Amino acid sequence: MPRILPNRRIPRHHLMPYRPSRRRPHGSDAKPVRASDLVLALLGVVLLGGLALGAAFTLAAGATAL
Repeated sequence: MPRILPNRRIPRHHLMPYRPSRRRPHGSDAKPVRASDLVLALLGVVLLGGLALGAAFTLAAGATAL
């Protein structure tokens, strides 16, 4: 009795998972970053760094004063 299925394997064309395209639709919610936001973020980082340096110098001065 003949076999219904062929002996050789049939190639499958969809082995890779589906990846969405990188292009955004026109109504996307992501907005470009403004220069003022970057300046404010940089100012915050500088202020936090200054506070950390001030605390480190205060602790170092207190340790050497003993």
